[in-house]
Amino acid sequence: MVLNYIWIAFILIAFAVAVVQLLFFGNAQTFTDIINSTFSQSKTGFEISIGLTGVLTLWMGIMKIGEKGGMIAVFSRLVYPVFKRLFPDIPKNHPASGSIVMNLSANILGLDNAATPAGLQAMRELQELNSDKTRASNAMIMFLVLNASGLTLVPVSVMTIRAQMGAANPADVFIPIMIATFVSTLVGVIAVCLKQKIKFDAVLLGFFGSISLLIAGVVWAFSQMEQKDIQTVSTAVASIILFLIIIAFITAGMRKKINVYDSFIEGAKDGFSVAIRIIPYLIAILVAVGMLRASGALDFAVDGLKYAVAWLGFDTQWVDGMPTALMKPLSGGGARGMMVETMKTFGVDSFAGKLSGILQGATDTTFYLVAVYFGAVSIKNSRYTVPYALLADLAGVIAAVFVCYLFF
Repeated sequence: MVLNYIWIAFILIAFAVAVVQLLFFGNAQTFTDIINSTFSQSKTGFEISIGLTGVLTLWMGIMKIGEKGGMIAVFSRLVYPVFKRLFPDIPKNHPASGSIVMNLSANILGLDNAATPAGLQAMRELQELNSDKTRASNAMIMFLVLNASGLTLVPVSVMTIRAQMGAANPADVFIPIMIATFVSTLVGVIAVCLKQKIKFDAVLLGFFGSISLLIAGVVWAFSQMEQKDIQTVSTAVASIILFLIIIAFITAGMRKKINVYDSFIEGAKDGFSVAIRIIPYLIAILVAVGMLRASGALDFAVDGLKYAVAWLGFDTQWVDGMPTALMKPLSGGGARGMMVETMKTFGVDSFAGKLSGILQGATDTTFYLVAVYFGAVSIKNSRYTVPYALLADLAGVIAAVFVCYLFF
């Protein structure tokens, strides 16, 4: 239901802004730009879905091996004390727990290609437990908010883009991103726990305390390295961990004496069907976002915000980085484009350039995730998923601005 209103709102806002452009500025080109964007975004949505087919086929095949080989059950047992509190509706040793762990682990390591298949698999398994197949369950909402908060230990893509654009120290945003994304995740989890009346007992407090210490340790370890070594080491570590997961799944399958190849093919077939099923949902949200962007509505929002901030007497330099923050919940590619544009306009090592990089790494693409993950299992009523995911995004944005001033 929420997505229905948001989708309509995006299109109506785009139309309203285009009318303003025509009547007050004589710019009729805006309508042409909006229509052109519908064609380009439809093509993009289809290409993304088809592009995901190979990755989904591969990783859902791997996940099926892990499930039949017992590795998913092992993951489920390890995290059961925490998961039974955050996801009380998931039965003990259910495959959904393992898929959720795989998804969140891939996100934390910055392995987007591995995160999406595991996330879609998790949604399929959560849907099996869902009593109302058109309405998001509590477990689905918690899972989506965790994803939307965008917790990432190794923001390789942001550092790579900064390096390509000639930043003096491409990895100088690493620690600020770490802080901002952790704040986003923590706020999102706490908010959903309060909404779902999940109590923070010693287990949850110990878990999140341990994660905080782990993040602090990683931050310290990377802070001891030379800037030029951070990207190389982080990329290598992520790749090694991912390959070890594949080896562990295959080894577990061999120990269970299952037909590993046939298990892979069985899971791979599911990956293909999922990729096809998400096409209409993905195109719907991308077209609406494209119309909003082509109308100039985002430019109006940024200019209005800068005027309001200046009127209140506050520093306005952080506003120049806001296009990335405004676009990030809507489109990862769009936000990346906004980040690059900001770096080109103001300089990659400018305050706005660094802030845009921190904002890019602080959260994830809320509306994309909601459209793809819920679309894959035909969920029509997302309940309070979007507002709570956006709350986590807002916390990440505020934290990003704060740490950018603190560090730079």
